[in-house]
Amino acid sequence: MKQLLGDLKGKAGAAIEIDNDCFYFNHEEVFPSASVIKVPILIEALRQAESANIDVNESIQIRHRVGGSGVLQALSDQVIVTVKDLMTLMITVSDNTATNMMIDLLGMDAINTTIKNMGMQKTVLQRKMMDFSAIERGLNNLTSPADIVTCLKVMNQGDFLTEKSRKLALEIMHAQQFHDKLSAMIDPEAIFVAGKTGSLPQVENDCAIFKWGNKTAYVAVLMDQLEDSYSGRRVISKIGKYLYDSLTNL
Repeated sequence: MKQLLGDLKGKAGAAIEIDNDCFYFNHEEVFPSASVIKVPILIEALRQAESANIDVNESIQIRHRVGGSGVLQALSDQVIVTVKDLMTLMITVSDNTATNMMIDLLGMDAINTTIKNMGMQKTVLQRKMMDFSAIERGLNNLTSPADIVTCLKVMNQGDFLTEKSRKLALEIMHAQQFHDKLSAMIDPEAIFVAGKTGSLPQVENDCAIFKWGNKTAYVAVLMDQLEDSYSGRRVISKIGKYLYDSLTNL
């Protein structure tokens, strides 16, 4: 894997943990997060639901539509969704309108506080989705492979979230519809995968929890400054296949 990542024309980082076996490559380097920032947003939504700060069954009218990925931008003004719908769309189809509505509902400061409380040292949410003017002003959403693995572990274990919230988070992540990276070369019926992809110009990211029997793998692969995004996706796919083979052959 080191050669795969090292030969890539661009910047790459990865963190993989399977029990006590770890693989790290530029894992503490900072990268544009793209849509993987939506994972800690989901965790903060679940925490606020636990404390009754938000009601996941509350109905909300779609507002402030933005482009990019997602479906809400294409629906009529009369459509009403619940907060849980927004959480689900934010992950499963990476809906940017849903994400921005969740940021408004939760509060950017609250999200960043939870990011720090999880131990994500190099992750920050500084802008909404599709706010390219903010990027031009130097305000981008950032993270590291190590931080994303930390976030995935919070989602799957420990007491940062309740068992009910962890189960819901995994269900939502398992339903993600984009399978062109870590899960592109594996049999989705043979192994449980809960993941979230992300992409921007010259950026290809993916992160996931793989479960096979009593084995769990946490993986985050982040790429920036890519000359060829397709090559980046292919490298991530090969890493996913390597993990799949490693787990299923044990």
